[in-house]
Amino acid sequence: MSVVDRFRRSMNDHDLDALFDCFHEDYRSETPAHPERSFTGREQVRENWIQMFETTPNIAVEFPRVTVDGDTAWIELRMHGTQTDGDTVDVRGVVIKGIVDDRIQWGRIYLEPVQQSADVTWEEVYAGEEHK
Repeated sequence: MSVVDRFRRSMNDHDLDALFDCFHEDYRSETPAHPERSFTGREQVRENWIQMFETTPNIAVEFPRVTVDGDTAWIELRMHGTQTDGDTVDVRGVVIKGIVDDRIQWGRIYLEPVQQSADVTWEEVYAGEEHK
C-alpha cells in the first residue's frame, strides 16, 4: 500500500501511530495562505491529529482525486465531521505531498472551510466581511 493510501486510511481509522508513521522525522509543512500555521517536525503532526481526533471524534477524510508524479502527490481532500461542541467541520482543498522512501517529507496545504451561509457574496468574501 502506498503512503498516500496509508495516510488516508490512518486518518479514517483514527490510528495515530499509523498516521505518524506516514511522515519523515524532519517533515516540513507549509501553508502558503496561512504562513503562521507552517511548522517543521512530525511531532507537530502528532499533536495536531491528537487534537483533531479529540475535538472531532467522527472526522472522516476523502480523497476524491489523487495524482502521483514521481515523488510528488497532488491530493484533492475533504475532511468532515461534527465537533464535540456540535459544530460541523467541512474542509476542502488540495494538499501537495513530497514523498521520499515511502514517507511524506514535506507538504503544502491549501485547505479552507466550506462556506455554510449562502448570504455571503464573492465581493464580501474578498473584502473580508463576515455575515451570519
